[in-house]
Amino acid sequence: MEGESELDHKTSPSFGFLFDIDGVLLRGRLVIPAAKKAFQKLTDSKGRFHVPAAFVTNAGNCSRDSKAEELSDALGFKVSPEWVILSHSPLRLFHQFHDKCVLVCGQGPVEENARDLGFHHVVTIEDVRKAFPLLDMVDQSRRPKELPPPPADFPTIEAVILFGEPVRWETCLQLIIDVLLSNGNLGVELTSVPYPHLPILACNMDLLWMAEAKMPRFGHGTFLVCLENIYKKMTGKELKYEALIGKPSTVTYRYAEHVIKQQMESWGWTSPLRQLYAIGDNPMADIYGANLYNRYLQAQAEVSVTAMAAESEEHVEMQRDHSVSITSAESCQSILVCTGVYNPQGDVPADHNENMLETVFHGHRDFHFDPTLVEASHVVHDVNDAVELVFQKENWKLE
Repeated sequence: MEGESELDHKTSPSFGFLFDIDGVLLRGRLVIPAAKKAFQKLTDSKGRFHVPAAFVTNAGNCSRDSKAEELSDALGFKVSPEWVILSHSPLRLFHQFHDKCVLVCGQGPVEENARDLGFHHVVTIEDVRKAFPLLDMVDQSRRPKELPPPPADFPTIEAVILFGEPVRWETCLQLIIDVLLSNGNLGVELTSVPYPHLPILACNMDLLWMAEAKMPRFGHGTFLVCLENIYKKMTGKELKYEALIGKPSTVTYRYAEHVIKQQMESWGWTSPLRQLYAIGDNPMADIYGANLYNRYLQAQAEVSVTAMAAESEEHVEMQRDHSVSITSAESCQSILVCTGVYNPQGDVPADHNENMLETVFHGHRDFHFDPTLVEASHVVHDVNDAVELVFQKENWKLE
């Protein structure tokens, strides 16, 4: 940009950035000032990156195009949708579910998102409510005035996809439980609880997220806590997930690395990707996930079901999908900023490791607490400081 020093990139970069969005670049609809400073260092006057970067967010109640447009308006340069990884983006690799009839839950364009990801037979919560109005009884104003006839040919639901926090939680919780307890046949009364239940794929496990308010807001992880506990209270059994997608799931970071490598190839950068830097504000999602992926990279081995937090054999098989290139990064370092969920006052703690170990674990039930996974490689004030730190570590000079 005019007046800014241009980065010296005579050699191809061998490192890349993975940026969280909420709490790192934005607070709700407001851009964090440090974000604009950071991207003045990262882009040239035409808005082209000097080094590869992708935006990895647990948001999922929107499309890639709309999120890219939001980032473009906020940051002042054109952000391509291909650089945006939403919580549900890796679902396009779950080919074994694409021909099944799936119930989708969330808000925003959930049906459009599902079809864009490759799912051909999609049923929404609203479809279920309209077909079976007697199932949605909490809001008395929506109860039917007359007894409706049973639907003639409502499809059997074969899987449930949870994209993000919905609006009417009582309706969604009730109807999802109904689908699970009826084994996808809502017009049939079963004499026993089917178990294992239908496959559930859940995106975005964040218990909390940071918007304009001074305190964190409920995220989709809070909705999942409700669903899990209601199901267990009603059946005495654990709710199981076919897959948990989004940060901190390792599959999301592998998908992000794939996006970074595609970006490098498209821009003619020939150096192999050696180092990833994941910048986030949430220790339980961003830091845990980056450290878990770093552990995976260090092991240079297949990701086990345990390490992937109860993700199924089919999910592990999905990771071998030929459309996702083999990992080449040597490590993934986590950088925690203080402009979001973590330390909202913005003060870097004197001993951040001790602070981490004493905190309440806000991660998902299936991701067991490991103190080493919530300890960031680096703690800085904001994203601009994070970018400067990485440039210093990589000896990436400003002219």
